Amino acid sequence: MAQNIEWVLIIVQIPSEPSRHRVAVWRQLRKTGAVPVSSGVWTLPAGPVFQAELDRAAELSRKGGGTFAVIDAAPRDEAARALLHDTFKAARVDEWAEFTADCGKFEAELAKEIAKEKFTFAELEEEEQSMERLRRWYRDLKKRDVLDLPEARDADRHLRVCNNALDGYAELVYQAVHGTAEDTDRITGG
Repeated sequence: MAQNIEWVLIIVQIPSEPSRHRVAVWRQLRKTGAVPVSSGVWTLPAGPVFQAELDRAAELSRKGGGTFAVIDAAPRDEAARALLHDTFKAARVDEWAEFTADCGKFEAELAKEIAKEKFTFAELEEEEQSMERLRRWYRDLKKRDVLDLPEARDADRHLRVCNNALDGYAELVYQAVHGTAEDTDRITGG
């Protein structure tokens, strides 16, 4: 059975040209966490957490000469409830999977730099920027995941592993720049 949460339907109509307006609204709705259920119709759990982003999408729609309507939706049966819930859930699960995969890429990148013994402040700064991107992305996904999916907990664990790996790499950089060769060998196991 789908969770019993309140939903809104978002109906968007924007002229086809210029297409940049449609694309801007589409991107804003995706950023908000809305998912398409049919052409020009999106859904999202009802709640104040989404309001500012929905207002931004409405503004973009109006700037593009379109219309934007948010309608409270009360599914009449379990099948309708499940359609909205499952569509929203599938989008969040996909986002968490992509995030977790990027965490794996980050860990692999750090491992590659350690294997090459590339212990420079420039590389550390680049990796710190990548970590900050992962943190921002996690916060954005967490804000949209009102279903509190188990994938979010897995992603949180992966983010902590990435953070710990970055801390370890930062220590290696510090030892390579300020310490002795023996210190670096001790840390890398070499």
